[in-house]
Amino acid sequence: MSRAFVREDVDPPERSGRPRSTSGLPPGATNYISARGASRLRAELDQARATSNNARVSELESVLSSVSVVDPPKNRSQEIAFGSTVTIEARDGTLQTYTIAGVDELHFEPDAITWISPLGKALLAAEIGQWLVVDDQRLGKIVSVSYRS
Repeated sequence: MSRAFVREDVDPPERSGRPRSTSGLPPGATNYISARGASRLRAELDQARATSNNARVSELESVLSSVSVVDPPKNRSQEIAFGSTVTIEARDGTLQTYTIAGVDELHFEPDAITWISPLGKALLAAEIGQWLVVDDQRLGKIVSVSYRS
């Protein structure tokens, strides 16, 4: 591979000596999680303790000690925010739903995307009625926003 195609501005932590977080986030990144996700991780921790799965207990305790819980907005308006579920209508009329989540809660929702992904970032910067554009591609029009309890 030519060196021209290697990103040198981002050293993997393994090479740079900077430790990666338990969640795999880059050093210094805040580990956001929804209140719903944090609750589910605590329940998973309780289950791991009940079954004496010490490795999983240690992993979950480490993750939970690193998270920053983001509560849903008090006024659950049509604003797109962390934890919201957004529905997009493509040009052909098909609907796609995404829930903006933290990296440690992706496995809880079938439609979850991380807030640090290009799609997650684009959704957080968008509003209802806008066309969602990611990597110069129009994915669809944002038609609804909701919050799961």
